[in-house]
Amino acid sequence: MIQILFAAAIALAVSILLTPALIKAFSRQGFGQEIRLEGPASHQSKRGTPTMGGVAILAGLWAGYWGAHLIGAANGWAGPSASGILVLGLTTVLGGVGFLDDFIKIRKQRNLGLNKTAKLIGQLAAAVIFAILALQFPGASGLTPGSTHLSYVRDITTVSIGALLFVVWCYMIISAWSNAVNLTDGLDGLAAGSMGFVLGAYVLITFWQYRYACETHPGKGCYDVRDPLDLALLCSAGAAACIGFLWWNAAPAQIFMGDTGSLALGGMLAGLSITTRTELLMIVIGALFVAEAISVVIQVAVFRSIRRRVFRMAPFHHHFELGGWAETTVIIRFWLLAAIASVIGMALFYGEYLTATGT
Repeated sequence: MIQILFAAAIALAVSILLTPALIKAFSRQGFGQEIRLEGPASHQSKRGTPTMGGVAILAGLWAGYWGAHLIGAANGWAGPSASGILVLGLTTVLGGVGFLDDFIKIRKQRNLGLNKTAKLIGQLAAAVIFAILALQFPGASGLTPGSTHLSYVRDITTVSIGALLFVVWCYMIISAWSNAVNLTDGLDGLAAGSMGFVLGAYVLITFWQYRYACETHPGKGCYDVRDPLDLALLCSAGAAACIGFLWWNAAPAQIFMGDTGSLALGGMLAGLSITTRTELLMIVIGALFVAEAISVVIQVAVFRSIRRRVFRMAPFHHHFELGGWAETTVIIRFWLLAAIASVIGMALFYGEYLTATGT
């Protein structure tokens, strides 16, 4: 537990202190955000705000995770795990794809960076490598970071998809979550604040899985997860890094996370859902991101079929802005929705544990 707190403290300090330095550096270089012309008129004033702030989130995440392990090594605590390194690697690779996307936007001074094919290739490569490695590195009990079974709160043992379909499944999850968080990152602090709630929920979930792991505490309701404590450490570092960044990203934002941050954080959610065996539960906990992505799908599908728009603009946080809500009102209410979804998800997780143990 102490190591988890160390990870959070280090990540928070790095993120909150590095971000203003990035604001100054990116402002001098002219690394400003381009704004969609068809968006709310109030957003045009944000043009030129420094972007690629996701660098601070990734730096905080790395510093928190490895810093806590350095402290742990001096005290004889467990070191880095296969699951933690895999999720961190996936997060970083997708952050690199996002960085290229942001950099192209800045250089070409447009709102579109990498084309769809290039982004697809980046996500596909990250997903395939992650999926293959996730089925390697068996622990003492034979568990690997990933599983070829679909999962809700734990593996659904009656549904096995095999190694090949597991790679396809990983790509679908990673692509979906990275794009969902990317779509949500359209208002000051919306994505960072929402991620704080989701990752905070996963700190508790992974720590509970550690306390009742089948490897150390066999019995009813125990969890077959490869490295739950290390994943809890990673989640705490991620949540703290988002909170530190939010200090500067809250309305009116002095910097945006850009695709560097949003693709990385989406990849982190995907990796966590796979390694914690909670792929379906993540849909509930991250329901805000799911709703944002679905609003875009609905908008595109309906418009292409009957040439009408369901929302004034998608993703649907813009729908409320164009309906007269102040930006801060939309942000706070969506944060509340993210918090509610996280609480419901944790309740479902605990409820399943009670059912499994017969209590």
